[in-house]
Amino acid sequence: MSETAKCRERLQGYCTGVGIDLGFGGDPIVPQALCFDLPSPYANVGMHTQHFAGDARDLSVFMPDAFDFVFSSHLLEDFEDTELVLREWVRVLKPGGNLVIYCPDEMIYRAHCARTGQTYNEAHKIADFGLAHVRRALSNIKEVYVVYAADHVDEYSFEVVARKR
Repeated sequence: MSETAKCRERLQGYCTGVGIDLGFGGDPIVPQALCFDLPSPYANVGMHTQHFAGDARDLSVFMPDAFDFVFSSHLLEDFEDTELVLREWVRVLKPGGNLVIYCPDEMIYRAHCARTGQTYNEAHKIADFGLAHVRRALSNIKEVYVVYAADHVDEYSFEVVARKR
């Protein structure tokens, strides 16, 4: 089961209109999402077509205010500068659009891996990555405000939705 499949029922309502799923791994949040991933994704849990290839830190191929939603599942933790990445994702959101993020809480995820034997993802960059870390980064981006946040969903994840003013 993909990470996106775990949150789809809760978060797909925030993903309406024209949007992009960053790091989709073959399983987009909604069928109409434009799918963006690395040229050679390191995870492939579905068979959906990839529309764009590149680095999610640089969405310069898209105009500002291009999308009604930006969704990302288990990707943001792979970058060292959370705020910089979020600013780029917000840039491509239309006013009123939703930034929808589903990610692991790093400390809970590490404990889960140790307890269950699940292979730890070495791409994670920030030891204290979690909802509080992402909320701090979002609070520095005046163009957005948080409309929904939940900690400790599923085995080790959190989710947050921010709306562009």
